[in-house]
Amino acid sequence: MSGFASFHDFYPYYLNEHRDRRCRRLHFIGSSLVLLIVVFALGSGQLVWLWLAPVVGYGFAWIGHFAFEKNRPATFRHPLYSLMGDWVMYWEVLRGKVKI
Repeated sequence: MSGFASFHDFYPYYLNEHRDRRCRRLHFIGSSLVLLIVVFALGSGQLVWLWLAPVVGYGFAWIGHFAFEKNRPATFRHPLYSLMGDWVMYWEVLRGKVKI
């Protein structure tokens, strides 16, 4: 895929790259842990823990892609839209619009 005119155009592609429920679950776990790390780091004043947030977030997501989806994470080609897609999908999981 070359480019997308907008995030609105990108998001259906993003969801298609996350068809495997196990991959979506790993994304959800990783994103939840990112939120916990950020809350802990900010709440405790130990900002050094923030380095762990992208490692955990991307680590869980990439394991899902390589182990279950057997595709290349969209982050490699569309980093900003992919990050946005992670959080939109996370919110949609919480709202029951995307199943895990």
